[in-house]
Amino acid sequence: MVTIVDTLNRPQQPAEARPRHPEKAHRPDNPVQRKPKWIRVKAPTSPVYRETQDVVRDNNLVTVCEEAGCPNIGECWSKKHASFMILGDTCTRACAFCNVRTGMPGPVDPKEPQGVADAVATMGLEHVVITSVDRDDLDDGGATHFADVIRAIRKTSPATTVEVLTPDFLRKDGAVEIVVEARPDVFNHNLETVPSKYLTVRPGARYFHSIRLLQKVKELDPEMFTKSGIMVGLGEVRNEVLQLMDDLRAADVDFLTIGQYLQPSKKHHPVIDFVTPEAFQGYERIAYAKGFLKVSASPLTRSSHHAGEDFADLRAARKAKLGH
Repeated sequence: MVTIVDTLNRPQQPAEARPRHPEKAHRPDNPVQRKPKWIRVKAPTSPVYRETQDVVRDNNLVTVCEEAGCPNIGECWSKKHASFMILGDTCTRACAFCNVRTGMPGPVDPKEPQGVADAVATMGLEHVVITSVDRDDLDDGGATHFADVIRAIRKTSPATTVEVLTPDFLRKDGAVEIVVEARPDVFNHNLETVPSKYLTVRPGARYFHSIRLLQKVKELDPEMFTKSGIMVGLGEVRNEVLQLMDDLRAADVDFLTIGQYLQPSKKHHPVIDFVTPEAFQGYERIAYAKGFLKVSASPLTRSSHHAGEDFADLRAARKAKLGH
């Protein structure tokens, strides 16, 4: 089931006053636990952080770094790394873990592709990550807009490598083909959690549909790198994570990220446990043994964290595997 909450047709309520998560308002509170010392981060203070923030504001862009409350924003923006979130700041899904605004989105901005491309050029990015909210209201789920953004970046900054982190395009026939045809360097789609948790954590999605999406990317373009990520600490057990790894390898996915789930608010899904750094190291060793070309597993790992450096490692790993 896909949840769409209409928060637009309320003329007496300005946009900034709309509830961020209206579907969660009446849920019981889940106390936010104190984070262990290994996942605490410093507040951003770097002048370069402010410069990156200015570029984002000047181009009227949305970043997943801000919308999802990423703990790595200080580090990434201080290095002029940013992940741009296209198709607006309002998602048609209501995932229990996510801090992105929920509701009925506004119209697609036709100027956004060039705005993103201009920001990429201004920041001099060597690698850029483009993600989006879910747009179940659009016939193609936003796939054409993804393609337009990729092509605009290619035209403005031809040396920049492009990574997309797409929604699942559930029931959007032909959407994956549109994005793959635009030839991003990396096609990422996150599973987010193990299948037993989908009903409570990711109710609008379907686990095996997401696996099939990643498999289809490889069928359409065997040379395109594919990537997926999950959060742990949502109540999954170790063997479920290992089975998920096998499912991704069966779809020939190249790159796996595993990070700790952090609860955005008391209305979100609770953190069931904080996974230790040693357990993350164990997951990383096993994932490499299962054949992934690249694995990033740590409490603060996020899909787009160190994406540029990871892409360089990914290419080097493929060359080494092929004996080049």
